[in-house]
Amino acid sequence: MIDANTDLTWWNLIPQHLDPVLVHIGSFPVHWYGLMYLAAFFTCYQVIWKTVTREGYKVTKEQLDDITAWIIAGVLIGARLGYVLFYNLPYYMDHPTEAILPFSTEGGFHFTGISGMSYHGGLIGAIITTSWFLRKNKLNYWQWINMIVSAVPLGYTWGRLGNFINGELYGRATTASIGMLFPMDHTHTLRHPSQLYELTFEGIVLFFVLQWFYRKEFFKNHMLSLYLIGYGTARFFIEFFREPDVQIGLNEAGLSRGQILCMIMIAAGTTLWIVRAKMAKAKA
Repeated sequence: MIDANTDLTWWNLIPQHLDPVLVHIGSFPVHWYGLMYLAAFFTCYQVIWKTVTREGYKVTKEQLDDITAWIIAGVLIGARLGYVLFYNLPYYMDHPTEAILPFSTEGGFHFTGISGMSYHGGLIGAIITTSWFLRKNKLNYWQWINMIVSAVPLGYTWGRLGNFINGELYGRATTASIGMLFPMDHTHTLRHPSQLYELTFEGIVLFFVLQWFYRKEFFKNHMLSLYLIGYGTARFFIEFFREPDVQIGLNEAGLSRGQILCMIMIAAGTTLWIVRAKMAKAKA
């Protein structure tokens, strides 16, 4: 709890002045978070097209439009299913319809919205749908994958901004001046704005790092590996500042579910790099 004598600054109180709802259209609320998804997909689309133009790839707007639709489907479906499976499976085993429908029948039938999306689930979903599309249409698989993952970090900066505006996924308690008071935290405790940490390091910083690597011939065909390792590493350390999911908490080693998934990402990225390097050497 905040001591009554604690001097709070404008920085500490920013979340208190943010409204998750942009506007109401009749009785329907338009949330900032939903618009952030649109901004994320639009941003990635523009970055990928800029890469196509810069590199001189033989890619058409129609191909990019089609693959974008499949990526969006993969992200949304995967993110929702990932949350259900990774973070709250016992609850959804008892309430299966709420996993896919924005309604609840407890205490009467009412609209609840779909709450809970998993980054790792969205990543898996996007990889599956994108891979299926590329194989089906016989497109250059690694050229497309390298372009897409190099654009992704800038896209999900919007998602983290949406989390911040919603006042959700906030960080652990802190006495440092960087802490903020989030309306959803009923303990009235200063907490790390971990959404902004993720926006900065998993998003903006990682984006520019990947763009730099993309321009280097040696790394150009290892973008997926670099992305998995880079994001996994950044997220792993930021999780030490993020409040663990209440229904899961930390494991015996003091690690969150997100950190476990990030360790798998790092291992997968490292393995992929080794395998692709060996394949390239064998062809040489």
